[in-house]
Amino acid sequence: YPYFRVEVYSVMVDCKVTARFAHTVMTSQALNHANYSQEIFFEVELPKTGFITNFSMEIDGQVYAGEVKEKEKAKKQYEKAVSSGQTAGLVKVSGRKMEKFSVSVNIAAKSNVTFVLTYEELLQRKLGQYEILIRVKPKSTVQKFQIVANIYEPQGISFVDTHATFLSNELLPLVEKTVTDKKAHISFSPTTEQQRKCPDCDETLIDGDFIITYDVKRVQTLGDIQIVNGYFVHFFAPPDLPRVPVNVVFVIDRSGSMSGRKMIQTREALLAILNDLHEDDYFALIQFDSTIDSWKESLTKATKENIADAMVYVKQIQDRGATNINDAVLRGVNMILNDKQAKRIPEQSIDMVILLTDGMPNSGEPRPQRIQENVRSAIEGSMSLFCLGFGNDVDYSFLDVMSKENKGMARRIYEASDATLQLQGFYEEVSSPLLSEVDLRYPDNAVDFLTTNHFDRFFNGSEIVVAGRLTDNQLDNFMEMADVKRKYIFGDFTERLWAYLTIQQLLEKSKTGTSDEKANATKEALDMSLRYNFVTPLTSMVVTKPETEDGTESPLIADKLTEGKEGFQKALSKNVDGDPHFIIELPDRDDALCFNINSIPGTIFNLVRDPESGILVNGQTIGDKKISPSGVINTYFSRFGIIHRTLGVRMEVNNSSTSSPIPPSASFSMDLLVTKDHSITVTLKDSVKFVILLHKVWKNHPYHRDYLGFYTLDSHLFSSSVHGLLGQFYHGINYEVTDLRPGEVPEKPDATMYVKGHELNVTRGWQRDFRRDVKNGQNVPCWFIHRNGTGLIDGDVTDYIVSGLFKTV
Repeated sequence: YPYFRVEVYSVMVDCKVTARFAHTVMTSQALNHANYSQEIFFEVELPKTGFITNFSMEIDGQVYAGEVKEKEKAKKQYEKAVSSGQTAGLVKVSGRKMEKFSVSVNIAAKSNVTFVLTYEELLQRKLGQYEILIRVKPKSTVQKFQIVANIYEPQGISFVDTHATFLSNELLPLVEKTVTDKKAHISFSPTTEQQRKCPDCDETLIDGDFIITYDVKRVQTLGDIQIVNGYFVHFFAPPDLPRVPVNVVFVIDRSGSMSGRKMIQTREALLAILNDLHEDDYFALIQFDSTIDSWKESLTKATKENIADAMVYVKQIQDRGATNINDAVLRGVNMILNDKQAKRIPEQSIDMVILLTDGMPNSGEPRPQRIQENVRSAIEGSMSLFCLGFGNDVDYSFLDVMSKENKGMARRIYEASDATLQLQGFYEEVSSPLLSEVDLRYPDNAVDFLTTNHFDRFFNGSEIVVAGRLTDNQLDNFMEMADVKRKYIFGDFTERLWAYLTIQQLLEKSKTGTSDEKANATKEALDMSLRYNFVTPLTSMVVTKPETEDGTESPLIADKLTEGKEGFQKALSKNVDGDPHFIIELPDRDDALCFNINSIPGTIFNLVRDPESGILVNGQTIGDKKISPSGVINTYFSRFGIIHRTLGVRMEVNNSSTSSPIPPSASFSMDLLVTKDHSITVTLKDSVKFVILLHKVWKNHPYHRDYLGFYTLDSHLFSSSVHGLLGQFYHGINYEVTDLRPGEVPEKPDATMYVKGHELNVTRGWQRDFRRDVKNGQNVPCWFIHRNGTGLIDGDVTDYIVSGLFKTV
């Protein structure tokens, strides 16, 4: 028996659903068999749509409970603990549907720990069903493993299905399912032997997603209303409505970055979507790079002949050029407006534009905010705009805001083998509108604090949900409509559902509107998140770990991710990459600062200068091949000169070759690791390590060219006199950030930074670290300092310009 190990001996998942509102508790118990203390890890994945409401640990009978705090206050508590000793934060990673949280805690010899995580979510109806997704990855067999789900739907349950990615023929009979008129009970509890992957091993078959899908009975045209303790929720999804024809314009990005698999999958998806068009629909195809081309100048009826012709056109779409999103979307909008005015398309129909892009606007109008304004002015509420962001390089918040301002929504399409199915699935969701401009109205003076009750579109297979509070003296007005139940699987669910829905909608409102409207929505969402103990993008769950041997307490921080945003990350380097973006990662604060340098192509900057060790690093910029139509000049680093006077090293690295005249005596003082078409790692004996990354750009790109990124590892080995654009930060920097406030983009709030005697306006954002993934990079959250780092760097950026690649002045 492996006594010197940590054993996870119990994994329990308990999910209770009342009228679509799911309350899930995940419990894990572990025992340290060893005679010494060990670190025990708890990892769990939960749906992106879920809000954590509690996280706690019980260690030898002592419970350490979580507390929801304003995110900035939680961060300050975390930073204070970091400055006084070691700590571990909750690490989070975002996937398609799930967010992963993991935490470690040191457990004494022969002791055990119980982790409990609770989250809540409103199940969303898509394509005629609700989905409960439970991800389980215990990593080894478990003495007690159980998944239990209890569903109570007052409307009645029409069907319940269960499947799992790991269910074999042997495990399938172990899923127990009992369904009555309004209740369903599902359980799965395999024994240790049934979990085993092989007879004599501890590897487990349980690894993946356990999925429950169901729908409810729908007979009342007014929908279903539930009332508990003065709060109500109204579900509206009338059955048997006729489909409304659609007029749809597909606007397809064919820029150079769409080359290869992305373009193949886009063509495959378009062919499948065209095949699914109804004959009373009208459609158009627009493809764009820096120029815009239309299949036809107006929309076309979806007859078999026209679809066949369109398929031939789609098969010929090829990638090339830049990305002019502004003119392409406006072309699609104007096509629908002109056809409506000329009565070439039916009056009783619903209009929509679907944009698919994988990059940033860099041709025509390049400014995202101006593009949003142009599109909003052109549409003026007359149609829906849906935006599909393909891959990791899109500015997702730009697409998200632009779609929501125009009666639509955005969706990220992940680069994977099933991207074609992702695109088809999205179109299936939005291609069957049944109602437009839906207003749900309630008796006057009977309700207050209503969630959104106006909906631009109601799609087949979806559901409209409205919640609110009843005024005390008007309850009777609701009784005839409502199905009032008093016994529930868990109490007061309507109030929590109302709070959940209200917060979700306030977070959406904080992305659009005036600065005051954004600020008010953010404040309301924060207040409600704190009141109802929800971990949202504005709050954090703080759990104080037990004292360590040196007597320090360590808080754990659980945050809520937003699309495209990563969480706390341990920092390892100072670097410069991209156009050019400087990132100063500060591991002792678990934070980062970043700034950009705008320069004339050919400028040489001093990055590192250490007179004591004799190390010098300079970098020279290069510009695009030509100025883009937008007038924007991008510059990048294309050459680096590295000198180590003590070791006799003098080396040039550029984006086409490496030149390193090194005397024989010095060759033993430096190691070079060259990875073809990827990177060069320079390790100086008993000193620092530099990594230089090569970014290959599509050779026929009309503007951009290959460039280099520069990363410093082991920067603490430099002397205290090190300086330069990067070097001045190698031994850290003191700063304070206060007065967090809404910025131009909701995910990027502004704040005031006090640093080096300056008061600066900074913006929370992120930059890319490309060391692990040279193509897509990894987001590093940072405080962005504007105007070439003014106030953060010593002096002015021109003070760092030198006359040659190996010069100091």
